[in-house]
Amino acid sequence: MAELLCKLGSVFTPSGRPSSSLSSNRSPFSYPLSRLSNAPVNNFLGKKLVFDFRKGKVADIILRPVPVKMTLSFPKAIKWWEKGIQSNMKEIDSAQELVVSLLEAGDKLVIVDFFSPGCAGCRALHPKICQFAGKNPDVLFLQVNYEMHKSMCYSLNVHVLPFFRFYRGAHGRLCSFSCTNATIQKFKDALAKHSTERCSLWPAKGLEESELLALSENKDLCFSYTKREEDLFTSPEIKEPVSAIQELHLSPVPISIQESDDKVLTASGR
Repeated sequence: MAELLCKLGSVFTPSGRPSSSLSSNRSPFSYPLSRLSNAPVNNFLGKKLVFDFRKGKVADIILRPVPVKMTLSFPKAIKWWEKGIQSNMKEIDSAQELVVSLLEAGDKLVIVDFFSPGCAGCRALHPKICQFAGKNPDVLFLQVNYEMHKSMCYSLNVHVLPFFRFYRGAHGRLCSFSCTNATIQKFKDALAKHSTERCSLWPAKGLEESELLALSENKDLCFSYTKREEDLFTSPEIKEPVSAIQELHLSPVPISIQESDDKVLTASGR
């Protein structure tokens, strides 16, 4: 190839600059000027070169720039609160989803975990919470991102992180507290106390009625709630004490034993 290029005359480099006469020791990656296409040489600019070798002729080389799109793709980084997630852990996206999840849990223990991506205590505690979730598959863990649901957390009076609330069946809220890695024993004690199996005849209570009203009054949330009607057992008439009911005074009717005996004797014919 080098000998053929030497016979063709002067050559040019891919950058478009002429080189000196090619000797036998010259690199074969230079190209003859007479065989170049009519495309401007200054359009190279590091683009991809396409070579067209025609059979039966002396290496007719046609150079033409072809634009190439290059994109760099990086794998999506996993957020720290998404690592180690168990099957019984669920992230809450709205106030409506939180209310429905608590009501549909039935007699199952539900732990609501309020966290923030920028909270160092939340990040340090997250692996242990995942371990507790793995060891207690019957317990439902609901995660609420404080940064994404600030308005909802304000309505629920959550102002300290990390913060936990325990709910179960007809009892509703069992306890609420804040703890860190240093005070993780508080979480262990609450989990051991309330994770025992229970059965209730009444449906799950979920959030307190005051909390539901606060969520419905929050203009930043798309949540509506109508106040529950009072049950029959909580009506004002039933709430009156027993002492307020007037006692019925019944006068006793005396019965003479002698009269009853005479009637019996008369009836027998004596």
